[in-house]
Amino acid sequence: MASKKIRRRDLIEQVVQERGGVSVGALAEMLGVSTQTIRRDLDILSNSQGLRRAHGRIELAEDRLNTPFDQRAGTNLVGKRAIAEVAAAQIPDGATLFISIGSTVLSVARALHRRKELTVITNNLSAAMALSEEVSNRIIIPGGEIRLPDRDFVGEEVVDFFARYRSEYAIFGTAGIDLDGGLLEFHQAEVRATERMRKNAQKSILVIDQSKFGRLAPAAGGNLSEIDLVICDRRPSKPYTDLVEGLGRQIIFTEGAE
Repeated sequence: MASKKIRRRDLIEQVVQERGGVSVGALAEMLGVSTQTIRRDLDILSNSQGLRRAHGRIELAEDRLNTPFDQRAGTNLVGKRAIAEVAAAQIPDGATLFISIGSTVLSVARALHRRKELTVITNNLSAAMALSEEVSNRIIIPGGEIRLPDRDFVGEEVVDFFARYRSEYAIFGTAGIDLDGGLLEFHQAEVRATERMRKNAQKSILVIDQSKFGRLAPAAGGNLSEIDLVICDRRPSKPYTDLVEGLGRQIIFTEGAE
């Protein structure tokens, strides 16, 4: 099989794992191919263990469809908690901050439970709910349709939403990191929302676990070198050594080198 087909099908599987299900049209737009090409891919993938076709979509099979976001939030708990504690330590009481979508970012929101009088601007409904337990906080979220089961808001309206605000801090994740430090997402709207947060914040903080290094996603965004602070649980594999060393004090590892 051609390497392009293999890579595209790998990306489709990743998107389904992230989102629980996705439509033929959305995949065609995301990957820049025709719907006929996507349907041929789905004919192959739907025979794979754990995936199924359903009404113009491909989804996780019933035995694996158990709120994918909660599945992601439940992986690498020790690493994510360590990342979250380091990130939360950067944020003082009374700060204004952007918070993006993602399970690691949600861990940071939960770690901020001791902070007071925060102004939180977010498209992550789970993070908003976690921080709403402190009544001195001010929570601002966009309008529109909530994406389920992830419990977040995405799309061009969210980019416009973040464009209307300025903050001291922006806390966000990413779907993958390329060898050159490029930040990768599953959709360009997610890239534009992250870029808007980063540009409208005084300090940008990227929170990731080691698994994001080398993980593929189709939409290219910014670069690690543009981030003020990167917080990761463990050092990535050897191919990323030069990239990490080039960041110097811009990156913090919460565990020792492997």
